Amino acid sequence: MLRDLKEAVLEANLLLVKEGLVRLTWGNVSGIDRESGLFVIKPSGVAYDDLTVDSLVVLDLDGAVVEGTLRPSSDTPTHRILYREFPEIGGITHTHSVKATMFSQAGIELPCFGTTHADHFYGTVPVVRELTPEEVGEDYETNTGRAIVECFRERGLDPLAMPACLQKYHAPFTWGKNAIDSVKNSVALEVCAEMAMGTWQLRPEVATLPAHLLDKHYFRKHGPGAYYGQGGK
Repeated sequence: MLRDLKEAVLEANLLLVKEGLVRLTWGNVSGIDRESGLFVIKPSGVAYDDLTVDSLVVLDLDGAVVEGTLRPSSDTPTHRILYREFPEIGGITHTHSVKATMFSQAGIELPCFGTTHADHFYGTVPVVRELTPEEVGEDYETNTGRAIVECFRERGLDPLAMPACLQKYHAPFTWGKNAIDSVKNSVALEVCAEMAMGTWQLRPEVATLPAHLLDKHYFRKHGPGAYYGQGGK
């Protein structure tokens, strides 16, 4: 079932290790097949060296396991909510990458200080509010997803233009058009977090990127007028 999607999700999970975004088993990637409404995710607590296509878990958007003998990632309910509420996305990555997690733990949004950031994220990467004791006790992972959706709707953020968030006290989530794309956004988020920290050290009073440069760099890579790269070649 969904063999091609499983292979892509396996590749994406292994890319987390290659890119240095995870330690131990601190992360997961999923991908969804919109036609069937099924998504594939890493099993909980399984070492990356032990991952295989057959160890991945297939679920529906109600959270029921459709295929797989292992327990899915503990973050599965968060992925499920994001897939349900952000129908444009095709893959989700969750890591505890060091620099981006520092921003999450500090509850500090990641400003856009330069064009590297603007190439990937259209503006400031938001911090999602902390969960209440009741939300944690009721259904922690599901309510994490709900808080992310709440944040984006309250701020009027487009999840395609802002494919990342920083969950307060927790860690980042990113997403994209597919599983690999979501990992690439995690790579970009980590690098931009590191650049921002260094920029603050060099010039604490630095201003954010001017709007005309933000627009130029974001829209030359995204949207109908994009001209960066080779297109469909």
